[in-house]
Amino acid sequence: MACSPEFLSTKREFIERWGQISSSWGVCKSMAQIHALLLVSPKPLSATCIIDELNISSGGANTHLRDLVEWGLIYKCEIKGCRKDYYIAEKDILKVSKIILENRKKRELDPIVELMNQVDHQQANCPDSMEFVRIIQEIKTLSTTIENTLDSILNTDKHRMLNTLFRLVQ
Repeated sequence: MACSPEFLSTKREFIERWGQISSSWGVCKSMAQIHALLLVSPKPLSATCIIDELNISSGGANTHLRDLVEWGLIYKCEIKGCRKDYYIAEKDILKVSKIILENRKKRELDPIVELMNQVDHQQANCPDSMEFVRIIQEIKTLSTTIENTLDSILNTDKHRMLNTLFRLVQ
C-alpha cells in the first residue's frame, strides 16, 4: 500500500527540520538528515536509497554514515542475498539522546574543563590577573558542575534518567 502524499510531506518536513536543528548539536545538516531518515524508516536502507531519498552526494553520504556508525546512532546490517551495506538507526530515543549528549560533552565541555584545569594555576598578582583568575574560577566551577551533572545523567538507567531530566525541567 502506497503512503499518502500528506504522510510523505510530513516525513520530508521532519527530516528537513531534524537537519536544521542539528547545528545546535554540532552536527552538519546532511548527517542529521541521514539520521532522521533512518530513524523513521521501518526497514534498513542502503546508501544508494539514502542518497536518492535525500538527494545528497555519495561521498558525503558515505562519510556521514561512517560517522553515525562510529557515534552509535546507526548500525550496519546485512540483508540476505544482498551485497550492499544496509543501515538502520538506533530506535531507543533515550539512548539516542544519551549518545548525542555524550558526543557534545566530548566536543564542547571536556575541552573547556581541560583548559580550566590548565589555567587554574595562574597567580593573581595584579588587578588584571585578579579578574582573570576570578572569572576562570567561576567558569571552572560552572563547567565542573555541568560535567558532574551530565556524567550522572549519562551513567544512569532509563527510568532514573527520565526522573532526573523531569526534575531539572520543573
